[in-house]
Amino acid sequence: MRSEDIRIAVVGAGIAGLTVAAALHEAGLCCDVFEQTRLLGEVGAGIQLAPNAARVLHRLGVGTRLRDKGVRPAALEMRRWDDNSLLRRTPLGDECEERYGAPYYTVHRADLHRGLLERLPERIVHLGRRCVAVREGVDEVELEFSDGSSVTADLVIGADGIHSRVRERLVRDEPRYSGQTIYRALIPAERAPFLLAEPRVVIWLGPGQHCVSYPVSGGTQVSLGATFPGSRWEIESWSAQGRRETLAHAYTGWNSEVQTLTAAPDTVSQWALHDRGTLSTWSTDRLTVVGDAAHPMLPFFAQGANQAIEDAVTLAACLRDVDVGGIAGALRQYEDLRKPRTGRVHEISRANTTALHLPDGEEQRQRDRALAAEGALAKQDWIYGYDAAAAVTG
Repeated sequence: MRSEDIRIAVVGAGIAGLTVAAALHEAGLCCDVFEQTRLLGEVGAGIQLAPNAARVLHRLGVGTRLRDKGVRPAALEMRRWDDNSLLRRTPLGDECEERYGAPYYTVHRADLHRGLLERLPERIVHLGRRCVAVREGVDEVELEFSDGSSVTADLVIGADGIHSRVRERLVRDEPRYSGQTIYRALIPAERAPFLLAEPRVVIWLGPGQHCVSYPVSGGTQVSLGATFPGSRWEIESWSAQGRRETLAHAYTGWNSEVQTLTAAPDTVSQWALHDRGTLSTWSTDRLTVVGDAAHPMLPFFAQGANQAIEDAVTLAACLRDVDVGGIAGALRQYEDLRKPRTGRVHEISRANTTALHLPDGEEQRQRDRALAAEGALAKQDWIYGYDAAAAVTG
């Protein structure tokens, strides 16, 4: 059986699943994508795409949409919660693109989602197919769906998020609540003009919580993410409609720009922030995972989606030119390449739960001095300069 004849099933049609499908298609491999929702559309607010992901998306043909709908911020700034004083500024913009060969974008998730869909052949995404069981045999994997239907494949790729059914074939673990919830919103840009004169990603750090904001949608909207500590999550759903008044109250006493942002949304959503531990193994002989199914991360390093995009391209490159007998070896290569890097990013993301939220005092001042010393763009070479496709060929 030739590589292009391998039957591949991707579970999940979020950013991870659609990037996997696009990367497989670019590599000359066919797949079908099975998604539980009946109406496809990526919800949520903004997403930061660093050069390590942007270069991948450009190669997959999504660059035009990113340039049209995204924003290229001039810098990433960290600021103090009360007086808005600058703690660190990392230049992005032209300097970033020249150094890494790809820009740093801020985009609405829905724009990225649509851009990926446009790169896929028609009729490969199947909606209303919620995976309820995964049965792996010697020669194939069977997926069973809630509507009673089933499919078999030579290879199953789990891109089904932190609640992954495919991950359950690898480990029985539970999500871990971080102690933080987040309010997310999209705001008309004219309500936050200070983020548009010079487009920036701004993170305000304060005791127990932080706030991040940046322009998206070609500069017509501003994405807001504002965290709030809580020892328990008492709402049944992991996401819920939030109250604007609660958001604004949570940032009482913060500087005027933060208060402007937190008072500006018409509607807000509220999410509990969870992750899971790292996997000891990502794959069996005919099954593997990508993105949040493999390494669900807290959003405190802004790399979760970026790492999922890297996963997708690495996996597709490992599978290129292998026949069905070579699947197991390709999955081992993929896992060996991805585990160390995603493990490091996962560790930083979890550690930032504490580091970004220090109470005012000596430890906070030490952190701020360290931040000031790390503002040079070159400090990000290890993360922004990584080329996922080149890593496969060495």
